[in-house]
This record gives sequence, C-alpha cells and structure tokens, in this order.
Amino acid sequence: MKNIKILFAAGALALMTATGCSSDFLDLAPISQQNSNNFYKTPEDMKNALTAVYGSLQYGGQYYSSMHIIGELRSDNTEITNPAAGADQQAVDDFTNVPVTSISSNTWNAHYQGIQAANILIEKINGVNMDASLKARYIGEAKFLRALMYFNLVRIYGDVPLVLTVINNPQEGYAYGRETTQKVYQQIIADLTEAEGALPFTYTGADLGRATKGAAMALLGKVYLTQRQWTLAADKLKQLIDASAQTKYQLRPTYAGIFGPTNENNSESIFEVQFKGGVSGEGSPFSNQFAPIGSGTAVVSIGNPLGQNIPTDEFFKAYEQGDLRRDVSMATSYVLNGKETKHNYIKKYLSTPASNLDSDVNWIVLRYADVLLMYAEALNEQGFVADGPAFTYLNQIRKRAGLPDLSAVNTNPALQIDSQAKFRAAVEKERRMELAFEGHRWFDLVRTGRATEVMASKGMQAHQALFPIPQSQIDINPGLMTQNPGY
Repeated sequence: MKNIKILFAAGALALMTATGCSSDFLDLAPISQQNSNNFYKTPEDMKNALTAVYGSLQYGGQYYSSMHIIGELRSDNTEITNPAAGADQQAVDDFTNVPVTSISSNTWNAHYQGIQAANILIEKINGVNMDASLKARYIGEAKFLRALMYFNLVRIYGDVPLVLTVINNPQEGYAYGRETTQKVYQQIIADLTEAEGALPFTYTGADLGRATKGAAMALLGKVYLTQRQWTLAADKLKQLIDASAQTKYQLRPTYAGIFGPTNENNSESIFEVQFKGGVSGEGSPFSNQFAPIGSGTAVVSIGNPLGQNIPTDEFFKAYEQGDLRRDVSMATSYVLNGKETKHNYIKKYLSTPASNLDSDVNWIVLRYADVLLMYAEALNEQGFVADGPAFTYLNQIRKRAGLPDLSAVNTNPALQIDSQAKFRAAVEKERRMELAFEGHRWFDLVRTGRATEVMASKGMQAHQALFPIPQSQIDINPGLMTQNPGY
C-alpha cells in the first residue's frame, strides 16, 4: 500500500527540473522548450511525469493543508481557538479573509501547478513509443487528477481559467481569463468519463494507491450531485455500487478500521492522497497540525502541536447518543504531566510522526460510505419514497455507527423521517458525522445552499460562498482576471 508514496518526491523533482515551475501560475513554463522536449522520451520518463502529477496533491495548497482548511475550518465543524495557530487560518475561520490572504493564493497556485503537470503528461505522452494500453491508462490517471483539481478550484473560486495545454512561456499565460463554471464542469465531466473508460477497477503491488475506474465514477457522481443533476448522479453512483464484485468496495466492519497507517487503501477507500513518513518531503502534517497548542507530547509524541482545525463544542454535542463514530473522530481532553486539560482535538489522523510534520497518514478523498450517502441523497431529490431504497443506503451507514434505523413510520419522533425535507436534513447530518474532518462539510453546505444559514453566526455573508481570487492573479493580468463580487 505504500509503494506509490516513495516515488512522489523523485517524480516531482524531475518535473520541476524539466519545467522550471515556480509559485506563480504564469510562471509554469519550461526553462527552455528544448529541455522539455528532450526529457519526455521513454515510458519511464512518462511514469516519472505521472508520479509528479500525483505528487502535486501533497502540496501545501492542496491536500497537505488547504483542502482541510477550506473544507473543515471554514465550516461549523472546526475552529481556531488559539490565535497562535495562524492569522491566515483565523481569517478563513472568521470570514475575514481577503484577496491577499495566503491561503487563497497558495491554493490557486498549487492546483494550477498540478494541472500543468497533468497537461505535460497528456501532451508529451503522444510522442512516446510505449504500450498502448499503458499509455491510455497513464492518460486516464492524469485526466482523473486534472478533473479532481479543477473540481476543487471551481468549488472554491467559481469561474477559473481553463488551461488544457502546456504553458510554455509566461506570455502564454496572459491569454487565460476566467472561464464559466459551466465550461469548467463540462471539461471535468469529459476528463472523468475518459478516465472511467481507461482505468482498471483495481491494482496490485506497487500500483496500489493509483486512480481507478471506481475513483472516476465516484468523483463523477459527486460532480453531478454538486450540479444538482440528480438522475445522472443516481445512475452513476448506482453503477458503482452494483460493480462491487469488481471493485471490492464495501463498508469496513468498524468505523475505527478505516483510519490510520495500518488501514490505508482498504476496501472502503476509493482514492487517497498517499503520504509516507520518514521519507524526505513525503510525510503528512496532520498529527501535528491538529494537536492542541500546549499539549506537549500528550496528543502527539513527536514534533510541535499546532492547534489547527479544532472541533467545535457544538459539533461534539451534535452526535446522537451511542454514535460509535464520535470517539474515533475526536476527543475532548488530554492528560499532560498528570493534569487533565479540557480541549477538543481530532483523533482520526493521529499517528507517531517520524519527525515534526512527518506522519505516515494518508488523506482520504473518496470512500464508499460517501458513495452510499450521495446515492441516498440523489434518490431523495428525485422524489421522496417512504422507507424506499434511499432509507436502505442511509441506514447502512447508521447501523455501522451503532445507531437505530430511520423510518417513515416510527414511534420515536427523532427517528421518524416522513418527508423529503426531513430526509434531506437527515442525509446532511449523517454526512457531517460520517465524514467528519475529511474535508467535505464546507462543500456540502455550499452545494446545498445552506452555508449562509448555518454560518451566519460566524459572520458569513452570501458572497463568501466563494473565496476571493488571489490579488496577485488580478495584478499580473488585469485585462482578463476579475474579482469575485463582494471582495
């Protein structure tokens, strides 16, 4: 399960050497085109180029930090309780972030660096003499990853530049302005559809952790759900559920059995960002990031506890009595030097780091429980059916959590779901508890139109459903780049 991880740094270094990438979108160009053309010649070169695309997911502006800052800290799940945890993160939490806040620019730059890496592979591989099926698979993997990165961008910023070819020099970048979300989604769907057709359902050995046909199908279902295309979403997700004999996807027997280094790439996991502690630049920071400031070695034994992404008291209280997921996901106190301190923190990503910010913990992007909940939601949005199939899939998740079934006729009012609106609320709550701290909550609130209502108490205004376009992008290309309203 670890094999693909150790390649990321080397592959990323090869790509950076070949393309001369820097932190700015418009600088994503080779030092010289001759260098670039000379590099991509063999199947091994293309393998390294693809590894670099995967490696971009580890960037600070992607799943190393930004996606949990935006997906969780922006929501009602977590908060910053100590200003020392970081001013820019505090601004995201408090809805005071502005176009010059680093999180906006870091997220933008890291995703476009990854997209550039994907475009390089897609463009250069056509000139390489290699096995046709392997070539098609590499293209499918790159298009899945490009689609994932564009899906993140369009959900965070709205209209964004749609770059589908390699930017060979800074001047070429000035031709790109913001494209409509509709066109970006069309490209995402096209990439995922092609990836679905080219990728296998499973891998073995050193290829474990790569994008699969199931990952493309799951992400495509989420894209359709986000676009409120209920029938398309339901059809695609049901195809994936029905393919379980091929995919081997199933719910793990216990919730605790999903998380931690020994459970990575398990039967419930569909796609994870691979990290490996103890290998330079390959470890994940989550164990240190999520430990409370001042907790010393009580929560994480090595490195600095940074106090980021702290679960809210409200979230703890939102769990139903007997929910087995709560104590797997979070804790409310720690003991240091014999003294107990009340302080919430996330437990899902705890491990013993090899060094500071260097844990052997992956980030799960897609898993089978998410698919079941999305399918239940899509069915309900097509039309409420009392105790119909949507209940079956929702209750599968609740059963593992140790909770009683919901039903349309129930003597317990808290378990009675007798309308589409009540089922919609039940799915939202179940997604919040099941997928806690996995980067979904903020995006769920935005796509269902509930963000402003839920987050008004934190000062959210309607325009803040989108993040500001980084001011640096407007400054370097004022003719085509515009700011989101309200900023």
